[in-house]
Amino acid sequence: MKNPLARYVVTSFTYGSGLGAAQAARHIRTVSAHELAAIAKRHCTAKSLARASTDVVDAHLDLDLVQAWGDGSMAAVDGTMMDAAVDNLLAETSIRYGGIAHHLVADTYLALFSRFVPCGVWEAVYLIDSLLQNQSAAQPEQIHADTQGQSFPVFGLAHVLGIDLLPRIRNFQDLTFHRPDPAVRYRHIDQLFSTDPRTAIDWDLLRRHWPDLMQVALSVKQGTVSSVTLLRRLNNRSRKNQIYQAFREVGRAVRTAVLLRYLSDPARREQIQRATNKAEAYNGFTKWLHFGNAGWLNIRDPELQDRAVKFLDLVAASVIFSTTIDMTKTLRQMAREGWTLHASDLAVLSPYRRENVLRFGDYTTDGLHIPPPAYNPTLHAATKEVRAETTVRR
Repeated sequence: MKNPLARYVVTSFTYGSGLGAAQAARHIRTVSAHELAAIAKRHCTAKSLARASTDVVDAHLDLDLVQAWGDGSMAAVDGTMMDAAVDNLLAETSIRYGGIAHHLVADTYLALFSRFVPCGVWEAVYLIDSLLQNQSAAQPEQIHADTQGQSFPVFGLAHVLGIDLLPRIRNFQDLTFHRPDPAVRYRHIDQLFSTDPRTAIDWDLLRRHWPDLMQVALSVKQGTVSSVTLLRRLNNRSRKNQIYQAFREVGRAVRTAVLLRYLSDPARREQIQRATNKAEAYNGFTKWLHFGNAGWLNIRDPELQDRAVKFLDLVAASVIFSTTIDMTKTLRQMAREGWTLHASDLAVLSPYRRENVLRFGDYTTDGLHIPPPAYNPTLHAATKEVRAETTVRR
């Protein structure tokens, strides 16, 4: 296999599917296990894999069908269990988890950034960093998550960075609603709020430390300080830390406002549910694509495990992109036959289709030296109507 591009494609499939070099070489036959392993270790870094996934994400955004699903302004974060080697440094030992693949999934169905994280950490500490690491054209401003995707410091840091964090929190009825002042009372919703005056927002503390919060936020934004390191330090054991206390107060105020928005807006609840469901569906789709039982997830090397997740993301993005193009061709044919395509109908379609993907058997590489044909991203006659309806819907 002399074509470098073909080698990279085969290597991405090998490690993204979890086959591993030896097993893939048995089914491909035109490449050796040594060659696949050498390409993966020497040429495929975490940054290059992330850039390759970014290229697919940007190309996917240009498809008209994707406009009915979203524009990348919303995303959801979620982690999923991945089998890994027992007692390795990153996955640790857990009855529930071997390790966690943490994904930032846009409303366009593609993951914008992923990483492999330890099973014993609160996943929310990686939320901000995943957003900052995303280099694609899709730049989410509204982020959804589950209970693991929020905490007071995370709410506070997200707010000062201009990120609208709207998580789906389990047992939210047991959470404290913080009053802006101990003396404030409400006519209809007063019973939601705590009567303990110590739980009221300390605005004086925020005024004193607001410049410090801005300095921390700018440092995180510029990459001078890692948000992961910062949020790990700003935990419940940091009660004497003035920066933690300031972020906690911001988080209290923001979380209370988020809970009130959640309770008062059924459309918002539906939106949060839809976004988190996409992230969970992406997790299921990637685990289905990762059908091999070999690869780097079973190696006790955190760097290789992280690259394995990025390989999987690249394979998933490529399959989803190809499926969306096929769906576009079919919808274009339906439009020519007289069908009317409405954005509301297209919005419920999903590119996480499995029947068009053959995972098992012998894999031919005969056509990898042939450049793929140009694809048409438009829906032609239906394009204007789809875009107009999508704009109205938003």
